[in-house]
Amino acid sequence: MARYAIGDIQGCYEPLRELLRRLRFSADRDQLFLLGDLVNRGPQSLEVLRFLRALGGNARTVLGNHDLHLLAAHHDPSRKARSGDTLQPVLEAPDCAQLMAWLINQPLLIDDAEHGNVLVHAGLVPEWTVQQAATHATDAMTALRADPAGFVAQMYGNKPDCWRDAHTTTERHRFTVNVLTRLRYCRADGTIDLKMKQAPRKEQDSWLPWFEHAERRSADRRVIFGHWSTLGYLQRRNLLALDTGCVWGGALTAVNLDDPDAEPVQVPCEACQQPGED
Repeated sequence: MARYAIGDIQGCYEPLRELLRRLRFSADRDQLFLLGDLVNRGPQSLEVLRFLRALGGNARTVLGNHDLHLLAAHHDPSRKARSGDTLQPVLEAPDCAQLMAWLINQPLLIDDAEHGNVLVHAGLVPEWTVQQAATHATDAMTALRADPAGFVAQMYGNKPDCWRDAHTTTERHRFTVNVLTRLRYCRADGTIDLKMKQAPRKEQDSWLPWFEHAERRSADRRVIFGHWSTLGYLQRRNLLALDTGCVWGGALTAVNLDDPDAEPVQVPCEACQQPGED
């Protein structure tokens, strides 16, 4: 059995199938770990969801911001589509309810303690341990599943921008969702900025990539994440970034999690959208 982590698919079904062909993936033997943003921007989100759902326990995924956006659109039909959205075929599909039931039961964080891995879509603020992040993620998903329409109605917004200012349950859930699905840059005290999307610069101020802070309390585990296409592929000790710009004209990337010497496997993806969007 092999275990593979795959970066943001963004509705690009054909590159996904080609990537699995190159990996010689076997659905009855191997396991996939997806880093969220399964859908949107690309042309075949519906096919991606149907395929991954059919894999059952052989495909595990965390939720990304685009996956949550799809759930929000499903549970609030009055919500306006964003420029560049390609979610309508999913929302109009005869099996939409079944696909949304599968999607909402996926987590915001996977703590694979057996192998020393933590999977999130975006990142972790420095003051959170893995256990704290896992607890906050579970709390948020429990609330979402209990009242999807009520949760998504209050999910959006960039405030609070630090955990200490999250005084209410709603604020704690919003901050948790923002960190786990939208984070790129933050300060050492855990203050986040969700508007900064550029690649890291050589000369930085107090705003650093979330994983660069010296006192980050999750640094003892390998954190595997996506979301940051301008960062691209990055492998360091206890860090693995796998969003390589599929849908923006980059590639879809997979890594064998059980082989520390394995090179990433990549499949080029045509530009379906203009770069610069989440």
